Amino acid sequence: MKAVTWQGKRDVRVDDVPDPKIQEPTDAVIRITSTGLCGSDLHLYEVLTPFMTPGDILGHEPMGIVEEVGPEVPNLKPGDRVVVPFQISCGHCFMCSAGLQTQCETTQVTSEGMGAALFGYTRLYGAVPGAQAEYLRVPQAHYGPIKVPQGPADDRFVYLSDVLPTAWQAVAYADVPRGGTVAVLGLGPIGDMACRIAKARGAERVFGVDLVPERLARARRRGVETYDLREFDHEKELVAAIHDETGGRGPDAVIDAVGTEAHGSHVARLVQQTASAMPRALSGPLAERFSVDRLSALHMAIDLVRRGGTLSLSGVYGGSADPMPMLTLFDKQLQIRMGQANVRHWTDEILPYLTDEDPLGVDDFATHRVPLADAPHAYEMFQRKQDGAIKVLMTP
Repeated sequence: MKAVTWQGKRDVRVDDVPDPKIQEPTDAVIRITSTGLCGSDLHLYEVLTPFMTPGDILGHEPMGIVEEVGPEVPNLKPGDRVVVPFQISCGHCFMCSAGLQTQCETTQVTSEGMGAALFGYTRLYGAVPGAQAEYLRVPQAHYGPIKVPQGPADDRFVYLSDVLPTAWQAVAYADVPRGGTVAVLGLGPIGDMACRIAKARGAERVFGVDLVPERLARARRRGVETYDLREFDHEKELVAAIHDETGGRGPDAVIDAVGTEAHGSHVARLVQQTASAMPRALSGPLAERFSVDRLSALHMAIDLVRRGGTLSLSGVYGGSADPMPMLTLFDKQLQIRMGQANVRHWTDEILPYLTDEDPLGVDDFATHRVPLADAPHAYEMFQRKQDGAIKVLMTP
């Protein structure tokens, strides 16, 4: 089959690889009909290269048709249409029962000290072959795949794999009171969808911050009060502008949908680039022990949120030596919630929104649809924010 493989920093290719097969009784194999390109895929493209191996199959946002199931997958049959969550979880361990599927005790990558295995996402998360491919082996298929009806286009449901639950969890963790205010930093796919969900769940005012014109315009069309970083000489001016709109206090919650690749610290960027350029035997240990994130978005969130408010982090951070402003966090009495989205915990709440009325705008959420063969160009376009690329779907 054809699959998108990682070959090095900023080097992805579409290669012929072996077809997946049933390996465990709880496996399924699906034929992928749509698969997304995610902002966190760009971390593999650029930042997390020390944890990658040439030939790794990328991708974690698939949906498709069941081709084959193992003997211990009673709830699926060939021909079923399914969306596959980006994390692999069993559904019956302590963590899954607690709604923390990203901490699944059955699939935890204990050799790396990490949580549940993820599709297409480095050796830290199990190096499981990913979903930017023609076919996908799905472990724990008795629990993970979400059956969806035939009929509507894939766009209606494909975002259940990642975008929708990640944005939904970001808003839920932000704990915005009904009639309250929330600021969203970063208006890529997750930030954009978080704005839509916050409004649907009763936030009175949603502020969106970015510096890409197409993203700002898109959010503004859906009623978000947008702020262009480029129009302020200093981030503190932007913070002051939003404070002025919220009685001088700041919003009740701030969602950081940017993560480690924020524009900011040149020192942190140098450390990231140094690690990615070193031999693999050295770069992995260096990144694990001494890596630092570019924290400008997080520091802005801390300054922006009102005292006693909540920070919700959905942007990926991977540093282990990050300096944090503990005095400010403590003095402002802030709550912080974060983590990979627990997909199956939220899907029952999200599904009622995926109707023909389309209140979240999923049917036209993708800005680009390309064949799998164009994946290298899609990665470059998305990473460079060219051609208005905000969300890319690929079709095998």
